[in-house]
Amino acid sequence: MKYLRWLLFPLSLIYSLVVVTRNWLYDIGVFKGHAFNLPVISVGNLDVGGAGKSPMTEYLIRLLRTNYKLATLSRGYGRKTQGFLIAGNKPDASQIGDEPAQFKSKFPDITVAVSEKRVVGIEQLRAGHDIVILDDAYQHRAVKPGYSILLFEYSRVNEPHLLLPAGNLREPFSGRKRADILIVSKCPADLSSGDQLDIKTRLKPLPKQVLFFTSIIYLPLQNMDGTANGTVIDKDTTAFLLTGIANAAPLLHHLKKQTQHIIHHNYPDHHRFSLKNISKLADDFLACASQKKIIITTEKDAQRLGEQELLPEVKKLPILVLPIGIEFLNNSRQQFDNLVTEYVREHTKHR
Repeated sequence: MKYLRWLLFPLSLIYSLVVVTRNWLYDIGVFKGHAFNLPVISVGNLDVGGAGKSPMTEYLIRLLRTNYKLATLSRGYGRKTQGFLIAGNKPDASQIGDEPAQFKSKFPDITVAVSEKRVVGIEQLRAGHDIVILDDAYQHRAVKPGYSILLFEYSRVNEPHLLLPAGNLREPFSGRKRADILIVSKCPADLSSGDQLDIKTRLKPLPKQVLFFTSIIYLPLQNMDGTANGTVIDKDTTAFLLTGIANAAPLLHHLKKQTQHIIHHNYPDHHRFSLKNISKLADDFLACASQKKIIITTEKDAQRLGEQELLPEVKKLPILVLPIGIEFLNNSRQQFDNLVTEYVREHTKHR
């Protein structure tokens, strides 16, 4: 597969020319990026796939929601609707996308909105909110965020800096210079200082940029409704893993520390599960002779499993959800919190 992607390199050069020209036109002011008189925080990455944007967005929500009226704004990838929408109290992933549905399910007290045109979305939200967090909007140059957090997945840091379709980058590596904070996500918890220095050398942060390292933490298993379950996985457990995420490797690595009996039903990122998919999972689960067996999925996948046409079949299965969070390495959490809250405090003061 990697050799095939190298054959696509000429197409990457064309794509690069288009993206570089577009960014240059924004940089010199031919295309205008809209700035707003309230704190707008962008969370994004340069490449395709999951770098941990959703856990970072949730971290920011927890950090800020107590003191400020907060809204998240996403494109709503994979939804069946169009235009600006605000999530209701019973979010539907088919209407707003799986990640926004996840945010609203976990934080019902905040506003969760979707809009392909982020400028339109912020215009709709700014009168009634103190802060807007943009999820996956780093390449959306029509908005000029007040603060940008750019994530790099640890496992991809040393990959060649190639643009689509030969590589994974959505824009050139030089685009990182627009960010205020750089975060290397999904790191091993024991990442050495030498490895951190090597990564810093590769990323070359500017003097204005602060670099952080984070790792994933896995929380106790929950029921589909978010309540605690108490199930413990051990070496005798057969785990059926159902995922439709960009990179399930860290999750598999975590589960293999507890059991080697893993049957992975793996689908593409944002995959809209069908009744056929659920029937296949149910048949495999029932056919398994193990005395101790469970079904595990991610929080994001659980939102798509909750769609109306799937619910009757999903409810027949003992599906558990494995939530995740993030942990800052090098005792740097307070530094990160201070940078974000100081930006918000300064810019809400001037409104």
